[in-house]
Amino acid sequence: MAEARLKERLYLYDTTLRDGQQTQGVQFSTLEKRQIARALDDLGVDYIEGGWPGANPTDSEFFANAPETRARLAAFGMTKRAGRSAENDDVLAAVLDAGTGTVCLVGKAHEFHVITALGVTLEENLASIRASVAHVVARGREAILDAEHFFDGYRANPAYALDCLKVALEAGARWVVLCDTNGGTLPAEVGRIVAEVIAAGIPGDRLGIHTHDDTGTAVAATLAAVDAGARQVQGTLNGLGERCGNANLTALIPTFLLKEPYASRFETGITPEALTGMVRTSRMLDDILNRVPRRASAYVGASAFAHKAGLHASAILKDPSTYEHIDPALVGNVRVIPMSNQAGQSNLRARLAAAGIEVAPGDPRLSRILDEIKAREDQGYAYDSAQASFELVARRVLGLMPSFFEVKRYRVTVERRRVGDGIMTLSEAVVVVLIDGQRVLSVSESLDEAGTERGPVNALSKALAKDLGRWQSVIADLRLVDFKVRITQGGVDAVTRVIIDSEDGQGRRWSTVGVSPNIVDASFEALLDAVNWKLVRDARPEGCP
Repeated sequence: MAEARLKERLYLYDTTLRDGQQTQGVQFSTLEKRQIARALDDLGVDYIEGGWPGANPTDSEFFANAPETRARLAAFGMTKRAGRSAENDDVLAAVLDAGTGTVCLVGKAHEFHVITALGVTLEENLASIRASVAHVVARGREAILDAEHFFDGYRANPAYALDCLKVALEAGARWVVLCDTNGGTLPAEVGRIVAEVIAAGIPGDRLGIHTHDDTGTAVAATLAAVDAGARQVQGTLNGLGERCGNANLTALIPTFLLKEPYASRFETGITPEALTGMVRTSRMLDDILNRVPRRASAYVGASAFAHKAGLHASAILKDPSTYEHIDPALVGNVRVIPMSNQAGQSNLRARLAAAGIEVAPGDPRLSRILDEIKAREDQGYAYDSAQASFELVARRVLGLMPSFFEVKRYRVTVERRRVGDGIMTLSEAVVVVLIDGQRVLSVSESLDEAGTERGPVNALSKALAKDLGRWQSVIADLRLVDFKVRITQGGVDAVTRVIIDSEDGQGRRWSTVGVSPNIVDASFEALLDAVNWKLVRDARPEGCP
């Protein structure tokens, strides 16, 4: 307890609901914003910036029915316009009318933007900052100034950029935040300037950092700012944001909690228990955006703890720290030992152990599994990115694969018809399975609930999962989340490889592969593996380890 009291407090300010919505192709609904806000609150961030009240109907509706959060909810806006009082500025009034306890105002800190973009004098801009912050504080709110283009402004005129911060603090701002709005300032310079700002009289415990990732260094620049004394960190989940994105909180938060010197020096509002939900939170956001999670994302990516080389896997078996910088479970991730034609017995035993299958070193069945994997990869299969299918292959060789059901036949039809002045395509699938000695026929079409055509694979997936008898409840939460197709050979010998990513209600995600000259057949093979892997995991019939 004594050690915890000695730590400095680092405050986390999430801007996903505003900056994230500036990402090209991203537009949150009010319901989605509330869902993300709840997830952020569960995670333990200190501030949740909900958006700009009055800027669009979604943000206005969000604040009109703001969720109850432990975190401080912030409304974002801009300082008052020159030539009118803070009391009579309608934009400032809309931000205050949102009723949040915290108000974040953006103000220019670069003389070029003041003169060119705003068209006002430097002193008029300072007066607007001062009056706006004072007005917010007088209304009993916590005020934050986002000093826009600060680093560019500091390079051009350090004295003026500092004056923008000073007038805000004098007017009662709790935080002044240095924004690298164009994203071009490199980490070493960010650290130097932050140190100089603090040396000029701006207290570090009232100083924040807001970076963009235009040089791919937003996380590093944020860490440099913290090293130099900044104590508020702004960023977004999964690094969402305009252009190349903002500083990625899914990388920064684990670093602050798990990496030295940050873990010993700072405390945040994130508990170790909440940190184990980092992967789930990251994937929840991708799911809302209908995006495939980036496999190589630090900490939370599906490949963040994948070990393909045989030498690496051998060492991992002896001690995971040989090739892992943290225990993946600390952030809710898992270790992956991919299987491929480069695999050796070390990879194989490690991957089997991860699936709960123990095979002794030197067991002749290991060689048979490797031979089977290598032969199948020669046919076009890829098991380094389809771990669930690999496990099923291994179980069959080992005699550990239960028989849940048998597919007797399937059929898919695709119909193209004219509807009015347009063309409509509709797919229909029929799947016949044998379960517990009974034949079950299921039919499904490819239209979703909104009447949108989703294609023949969707129809097949729904038909296959429609009635599996006593196993139906086990697969009720299974859903297809990604579908990838690759032609592995050219010409008349072309072979199609399909990889399907599936997910269930427990947040588990797994990949399966199918190969065939026929894309529908390859897809069906991958779908079958997805269902069988789910049943192996959750149905657990007698004899299945």
